[in-house]
Amino acid sequence: MTMHPLRSCFAVLFVVYLLQCKLLFVHCILDPLDFLALQSVRKSLDDMPGSNFFASWDFTSDPCNFAGVYCESDRVIALNLGDPRAGSPGLIGRLDPAIGKLSSLTELSVVPGRIMGSLPQSISQLNDLRFLAISRNFLSGGIPATLGQLRNLKTLDLSYNQLTGDIPRSIGTIPGLSNVILSHNRISGSVPPFLSETLTRLELKHNELSGSISPTSLPPSLQYLSLSWNRLSGPVDLLLIRLDRLNYLDLSMNQFSGCIPSRIFTFPITNLQLQRNSFSGPVQPGGEVTIPTVDLSYNRLSGGVSPMFSTVQNLYLNNNRFIGQVPGSFVDRLMDASIQVLYLQHNYLTGMQINPTVEIPLSSSLCLQYNCMVPPIQTPCPLKAGKQRTRPTAQCNEWRG
Repeated sequence: MTMHPLRSCFAVLFVVYLLQCKLLFVHCILDPLDFLALQSVRKSLDDMPGSNFFASWDFTSDPCNFAGVYCESDRVIALNLGDPRAGSPGLIGRLDPAIGKLSSLTELSVVPGRIMGSLPQSISQLNDLRFLAISRNFLSGGIPATLGQLRNLKTLDLSYNQLTGDIPRSIGTIPGLSNVILSHNRISGSVPPFLSETLTRLELKHNELSGSISPTSLPPSLQYLSLSWNRLSGPVDLLLIRLDRLNYLDLSMNQFSGCIPSRIFTFPITNLQLQRNSFSGPVQPGGEVTIPTVDLSYNRLSGGVSPMFSTVQNLYLNNNRFIGQVPGSFVDRLMDASIQVLYLQHNYLTGMQINPTVEIPLSSSLCLQYNCMVPPIQTPCPLKAGKQRTRPTAQCNEWRG
């Protein structure tokens, strides 16, 4: 019986490996399949100018002493490719499919650089993999649906690449996922359901995602949710009221519609970004809002400005359809410099009880122009607010009905 050519090749290389160890008095502990896989990885990658990461990768010595290679017993368990120090030039080349032969690998990462081509399907064979991070490179093509076979995966970070296609539904079925970071790619399609009850971070911003998100598609365990700069649409109120552990929420630059649930203002959020959508209706928090930054600008929100927002440090309500008087509590908070930013321009507000001669603290910014009133106090506004101080009377009368 003749041996398969590929097996024959592996056998010859294995013998060479053993001879090298014997001749150089090196204790060989690494599994031969891992040794050959590392050789293939090295052949497909190079240091970019200014990087010397591969200087230690001398295959006449023990690969477990290579930079970025970590072993346990005779197997490679972690592979961190590239110099992790800030500003390192990184690596150039492609990821060789042989990387899937490192069958005991639990961690695979690549520093920012110029890694091109597609993500090898063979990575899906790494059954013990818990951490996969290849960000800020030039990976292209689709995300392999077979990544869903990595049932032990906790962190998936493929951000800042050139990936296309959709997010495979199989990824959402991985039971123990904690972090999914796919931002700054060209991913399209819808947001699939994520079933992991330990998912805390989901970052999909700056892609081409579209469609609506089911109210039950994201788990209540989420603490960080960023979906900005996509084309997502539909209501999210039923989704959001379930995510009461959020400390960061950014849905900006989409086409979301419907109301903003009042309960969201009680969540432990430090930064709430809902600007530039199509949210509508009144916004009435049930109590004082303690979120430091709230941006609801460029929507279709209406009704009065709630005094419950006066406890927010940076509040952006501009470019909506708010009406009526600005509550007096905002004036008090402005004058004691508790409010740093209060943008109310481009609404239909009719008044603010503030002394025209008073001086706003230098640390605070107030903009009131283009409302249904003459601004009672002159303050510098952002350039985008335009030069018109008041909204045309015809528009104000029309809005009052």
